[in-house]
Amino acid sequence: MVCANLLHGVVKLTKTLADGRQQIVGLQFPPEFVGGPFGSESHLSAEAVSDIEVCSIPRSVLEEVMTSHPALERRLFCDTLLQLDQARDWLLAIGRKTARERVTGLLRLIASQMCAGASAEDAITGEQTFDLPLSRAEMADFLGLTIETASRQITRLRQDGIISLVNNRRITIHAMDRLLSIAEG
Repeated sequence: MVCANLLHGVVKLTKTLADGRQQIVGLQFPPEFVGGPFGSESHLSAEAVSDIEVCSIPRSVLEEVMTSHPALERRLFCDTLLQLDQARDWLLAIGRKTARERVTGLLRLIASQMCAGASAEDAITGEQTFDLPLSRAEMADFLGLTIETASRQITRLRQDGIISLVNNRRITIHAMDRLLSIAEG
């Protein structure tokens, strides 16, 4: 089995049910590992949702490097625990948050990863522009919403002056502080 370090782009993780239905269960951004470095197999599929660049590493080589460099093993373990915390946060969002809070939470997540080089001040108050890696259907799937509901929330954010869109993919967040306020409920 091969693991890969994601260097550029976005990967969606999906779970396929016995009847063929799929659910997006996660997104991965650089510098995350695609494929669990600790498990022998995965029941998830990974699919690029943007142009990606990866560094592919055979599991046996990764295991050897982790043995000789315990700091790497610890880092990967900490990343795994962070992903678990993020999954728990997402369970809360899906189970208890409104559609508006879910959509803004997803935009906040994507912006935090896609605009990682932004200054601390810009990250909170400034404008951030990026390409949405997900279609409306994928956003709705990930958020547990219908496409219509996800689209209505995007339209509402545009009408409120919080975001603007070009070609339905290029997004500018004009009021990150307002977006964060909505996302946090």
